[in-house]
Amino acid sequence: MKQKTIKNKVEIVGVGLHKGVPVRMELEPLDVNSGIVFYRSDLRASIELKPENVIDTTMATVLGKGEARISTIEHLLSAIHAYGIDNIRICLNNEEVPIMDGSSIGYCMLIEEAGVISQDAPKKAIAIKKPIEIQDDKKFVRVEPSERTIFDFSIDFSHPAIRQQHYKFTFSTKAYKQEIARARTFGFLHEVNYLRSIGLAKGGDLSNCIVLDESGILNKDGLRYKEEFVRHKILDAIGDMALLGMPLLGTYVSYAGSHKLNHLLTKQLLSDEKAYEIVSLEDKAMEEALEYAYEM
Repeated sequence: MKQKTIKNKVEIVGVGLHKGVPVRMELEPLDVNSGIVFYRSDLRASIELKPENVIDTTMATVLGKGEARISTIEHLLSAIHAYGIDNIRICLNNEEVPIMDGSSIGYCMLIEEAGVISQDAPKKAIAIKKPIEIQDDKKFVRVEPSERTIFDFSIDFSHPAIRQQHYKFTFSTKAYKQEIARARTFGFLHEVNYLRSIGLAKGGDLSNCIVLDESGILNKDGLRYKEEFVRHKILDAIGDMALLGMPLLGTYVSYAGSHKLNHLLTKQLLSDEKAYEIVSLEDKAMEEALEYAYEM
């Protein structure tokens, strides 16, 4: 199995969820072994996708280097990972990735418009060798060994529209588009004023977020999936785990996980050399383990 990038440069203009400002985003192909690189065109500053470059996890995953910041990267990264893209440059003329409709389906469409091509270098994956867990009271995130890439997530909210939800997702590009990509971010009406007071959620509305009042959902069209809330948590987790820099070969398990816990998990995993192995997908056994995953 080979590394992948996009075939053609593509661009889109949108609004950031938290800052609410217009932003133009361009996706560009990169050479083999380049990884995922963000570029602030207005500041002429590049930021590589690495756990050590994460500077904030309040309501979103934020990268930073010097004066440059890139916020709300998780939905886009989720789609990039879903298409098996190893090398890509993401150019932005402002600090936040466009929110689109609050899910990742718009990014999927953009990637398909660009096209995905194989490159002349073997793809690598990070295979989990022993469990690593991060806990915060009852909340936790964990990775453990597995022959497939699986995301197993549970949430429990007192809100009547959510309650307890659980979803177990065996990763593939095709299944991602069908089961995960259309799940939108969500928020509670009573939190909006507070979030805006600290400079967040300024671009959020019913077109890009599921909004809940005390008793139900304000979006007139309702939900896209029965378990849309927990499916969106999986969408976020896939994006956050992309900070590992290569596909995960293992099972991710979480109860009430967050961007903060996901970030701590990637750092803890990479700090323990006995917890993982970098495998080349030129190895036939490893290739067979992930070959099915990236079928379109």
